[in-house]
Amino acid sequence: MVGLLVCVAQIHAQDNYEIQVYGVETVEPGSTMVEFHTNFTTQGEKATVNGVLPTYHAVHETIEITQGWNDWFETGFYIFTSARSGQGWDWVGDHIRPRFRIPEKWGWPVGLSLSNEVGYQRRQFSVDTWTWEIRPIADKQIGRWYFSLNPTLDRSFHGDSVHEGVVFSPNFKVSYDFSKKIAGGLEYYGSVGPVTRFLALNEQEHQIYPAIDLNVSPKWEINFGLGVGLTGAGDHLIAKMILGYRFNF
Repeated sequence: MVGLLVCVAQIHAQDNYEIQVYGVETVEPGSTMVEFHTNFTTQGEKATVNGVLPTYHAVHETIEITQGWNDWFETGFYIFTSARSGQGWDWVGDHIRPRFRIPEKWGWPVGLSLSNEVGYQRRQFSVDTWTWEIRPIADKQIGRWYFSLNPTLDRSFHGDSVHEGVVFSPNFKVSYDFSKKIAGGLEYYGSVGPVTRFLALNEQEHQIYPAIDLNVSPKWEINFGLGVGLTGAGDHLIAKMILGYRFNF
């Protein structure tokens, strides 16, 4: 039982490659968004657990390339990497992410979209090598306040967690525009266990990230934050940054 619980905590800890609460907005048709995600785990797992490498003092870097096709559909592609002293710099895996949205011209009071992310990660970085993420997205701008909710569902198709079925991993964000260029707020990332039977609270993962967004230009995306784990599961202190640029080809 203890080994299983440690394994569950390690599964969630290894998801820290693209730490982001999604907004509804998609990349414009004919544009390509290139994003660089990087994070450093200051306090995390120090031992190899069930064949999965530790996250302590690991740098996770991800390249995300997203192509906009029309006003309701985009496709993203991810390249995950990990670097750690004594282990070198390794390729972790790749994911593809088609996403649909309700077009803004429809005039709905709340933004809505649906992301599907499918991909592979190497066994030494996750006990699950093939996974599928379904991420509904709802957001709303009210004056200077911005709200986004991602009630995410995760499913393993190959690996130790297949028996768990669908896992509920809710994320949300609330931020305030201090000026036209600077917004600050909180991002939350959680994983509470299978939808049919949530884990005990101390086995769930809950992380809070105070975060800053810099709106320097419509072409740029800049986000950084510091995450703190609220339970014993998962990593406990992570610094993260996202740097993105929109190209018009």
